[in-house]
Amino acid sequence: MGTITKALELLNLFSRTKPEIGLMEFARLSGRDKATVHRHLTELEENGFVEQHPQSRAYRLGPAILRLTAVREATHPVRRILRPIVDTLAHQVGELCHCSLLQGEMLSPVYHADPMIHGTQVHFDEAEMLPLHATSSGLALLAFSPPALAEHVLGRPLPAYTDLTLTDPSFLRSVLADVRQDGLCNLDQAFDSEVCSVGGPLFGPEGIPIGAMSVAVPAVRAKRAKIDEIRTALRGAIRQATVSTGGTLPRETAALWANAPAPTLTDQRGLT
Repeated sequence: MGTITKALELLNLFSRTKPEIGLMEFARLSGRDKATVHRHLTELEENGFVEQHPQSRAYRLGPAILRLTAVREATHPVRRILRPIVDTLAHQVGELCHCSLLQGEMLSPVYHADPMIHGTQVHFDEAEMLPLHATSSGLALLAFSPPALAEHVLGRPLPAYTDLTLTDPSFLRSVLADVRQDGLCNLDQAFDSEVCSVGGPLFGPEGIPIGAMSVAVPAVRAKRAKIDEIRTALRGAIRQATVSTGGTLPRETAALWANAPAPTLTDQRGLT
């Protein structure tokens, strides 16, 4: 791992619950020695990626993040385009919905919305990267991506996030085959033990997935009728998001979604 990567990895430790982080906490969270972390933070501060609170001396995200975010949205608008689509989907199904883009071998959240109409809600951390093998978004993306990506992801040890996380490569390959036949991925409590989700791929200009859209539901509300409702609404939202961001929905997928039945939720034990 290069020095630049080690420095930039520190930025991933920020979240809505950790907007400011002190030097000692950075060292603890990163598992690195204080001197090394301080050197990396100094470099990030000099380039505007972090700044220090004048009183507490804790670090927070710096102005360079705002500048680069503005440039990205002005030249390749994604969040502005996806926001109304995700908002509409969330209110239509009454559940938390989110979009993410592929970043290396993980999914990076872009935008999420929750209508907040239920007493029990899904917690979503927009700063948390999503694994491809343990989320409906990730498996949906893998299923429609070039095979090399799936083989690379499945060719290494896969961490378990819950007792139902899919970690067996052979089983995962069969799941991906099922998702390709269906167009969407239903996943039961694989990333969060209290959450079920339905995800589908967002396609780019060449019909290759660039990200995913997903609806997350507390397991207590994940009844068949609710999942069927979500699947129908999600297909329409993905079509709209793909076209609005300049992508192309593959003809086979469009035809598949026209007649596909809704499968039951499955887990690694093959239960329904």
